[in-house]
Amino acid sequence: MNRYPLQPKPRRWEARLSPLVIRLTRALRRRRAATRERLIGVEVCGAEIVRDAVNAGQGVLITPNHPGHADAYIMFDAADAAGLPFYFMSAWQVFALQDPIGRWLLTRHGCFSVDREGADKEAFRTAVEIVRDQREPLVVFPEGEVYHQNDRVTPFRDGAAAIALSAAKKAQREIVAIPCAIRYRYAADPMPQLLDLMSRLEEKVLWRPRPDLPLPQRLYRFAEALLALKEIEHVGQTQEGTLPLRTTMLADHILRRIEGRYSLASPSGASDLGATIPVRVKEARAAALKRFAELDGEGAEPRQAASGWSRIEIANDFDDLFLVLQAFSYPGDYVDERPTVERLAETLDKFEEDVLGAASATVRADRRATVTFGRPIACGGGGAEGRLRAADLTAALESAVQALLDGHA
Repeated sequence: MNRYPLQPKPRRWEARLSPLVIRLTRALRRRRAATRERLIGVEVCGAEIVRDAVNAGQGVLITPNHPGHADAYIMFDAADAAGLPFYFMSAWQVFALQDPIGRWLLTRHGCFSVDREGADKEAFRTAVEIVRDQREPLVVFPEGEVYHQNDRVTPFRDGAAAIALSAAKKAQREIVAIPCAIRYRYAADPMPQLLDLMSRLEEKVLWRPRPDLPLPQRLYRFAEALLALKEIEHVGQTQEGTLPLRTTMLADHILRRIEGRYSLASPSGASDLGATIPVRVKEARAAALKRFAELDGEGAEPRQAASGWSRIEIANDFDDLFLVLQAFSYPGDYVDERPTVERLAETLDKFEEDVLGAASATVRADRRATVTFGRPIACGGGGAEGRLRAADLTAALESAVQALLDGHA
């Protein structure tokens, strides 16, 4: 998960899809995937599903899970297997971190930018037009963030479903959404490097490394220590309950405080709070960005003091919202449920980014990946009566992707 800089008005980048550029750079992409991400092979299952939908004249939206930073490389291989290029909706920060040549290549690979922090109407309109009119499918990652979870999807946001259903309303052809599951597996043993990272993390919090303990036990001891520190900081004391419950309670406590500051509504009940966290964070960030922009427009420091707001306070809110997303990305039962080397590595990857400050977690051994396409879900269009709501389609896609992951466990 990346910590994005503040920028209320990010620059837009539009897709200029070029099949020729995609073909000419295929060897370069695969070499970079092997060297930077240690991705030595990608198996594509069900590419004919996408190909058949396109050949039938349907507009196609593809919705993969987002388990790792190499997901784009995997989807480019999936596009090769399907025999046609894909469009991609990408966070504007992906473009901002590239040099001019990198940005040019992204646009020629069908990527266009979206500001995920607010209501990016232009990006939404572009996405709808691609699904409605273009032959090539559009790829949208409904989870919104890289959560480093191979085996379990996080709650899908409804933006992807809204794109498909909006396209279907005026489309002269049928629109379908195709669920897609990405999964990584280590081709070599990363355990020596994982144990070394665990020792560095323990030393970071002034602990003596405990190589005598099983790695899952060391992970949970470390996670509970970090959680206790944050509970004392934000709540004033440690809380009772299981690790997942305490994590959700801390996130909800922080969100309610920030929502109160920006006059946003908080959930009235305590049921399924975890599923609402990404949406609440997005709304709170949008409100904070708006207030930050207003302060920039005021200019004079006395006016800021009179309004009771300061840039430092808003920056602290952004830090706390980032903490909420960090906490949300650690399902407390993930390793305990199935302590595979992949789940251990994914949890340590997140600790490396969140505790040690790595921009992207180190890949510690060669990996292979599988991408699987599922059965298309009809969204309407072409004269067909649309019956799905965005919430229903979102739930159907989330369930379908999880089923694909479960089928390859």
